[in-house]
Amino acid sequence: MPQAQTIVHVMRHGEVHNPDGILYGRLPGFRLSETGRAQAQTVADALADHDIAAVFASPLQRAQETATPIAASHGLAIITDEELIEAGNRFEGLKVAVGDGALREPRHWAKLRDPFTPSWGEPYLQIAHRMLGVVDIARERARGHEAVLVSHQLPVVTLRRYLEGKRLWHDPRNRQCSLASLTSLVYEDDALVDLVYSEPAGATDPLVRGA
Repeated sequence: MPQAQTIVHVMRHGEVHNPDGILYGRLPGFRLSETGRAQAQTVADALADHDIAAVFASPLQRAQETATPIAASHGLAIITDEELIEAGNRFEGLKVAVGDGALREPRHWAKLRDPFTPSWGEPYLQIAHRMLGVVDIARERARGHEAVLVSHQLPVVTLRRYLEGKRLWHDPRNRQCSLASLTSLVYEDDALVDLVYSEPAGATDPLVRGA
C-alpha cells in the first residue's frame, strides 16, 4: 500500500512591534510590526498552492496575527493550542541584551546558575514534549495533507533539536530559526523521514530575542 505523506510546517511568527526592546515572553499585547505583517502575508502567499488542511497557533497575539493570512487563504479557522505558547522565562518584561538591562544586576545572577535545564525558565524537555504533542495532533488531523503550526523561536528550536537527537541546551546565538521561517516535518505514515528549514519571507535576524 502506498504510504500517506503528511507535512507539518512549524512556523516562527513574524517580527513584533517592541520599541522598548524587552523580552516580552508571554506578556499580552505584543502585536506584529508592519514588517511582521508583511512577512506573514509573504509566507501565506508561498503556501497558497499547498494542500493545507489545518492551521494551529499559539494563543499569543503575534502568533495569531501571523497565522491569520495563512488560514484565510485556505478558508480555514485557526485552531488555538496553548501548548504552542512561548517558553516561560523569569526575565519576562526585562531588557536582557548583553551589556544592558537585567543581566548587569547581581540580584538576577542566581537565575543563570543552571544553563542545562535551564534555571531561568521552562525546562527544555517540557517544551519539546508539549510541542511534539501538538505536532502529533496536527499530523493526525491533516493526515495525507499539510498543516501549519505557528509558535515561537525557542519552542520551534527545541522541538527541532529533540527530533534531531541533539542536546536541548544550546547557544542561542547559533539558532537557525529566523522570523517567519518554516521548519517542515515530513512524515511517511507515522515515520518522520525529513526535516526541511526554509525562509519564504527571506532571511531575517535569528538573534532577535523574546520571540
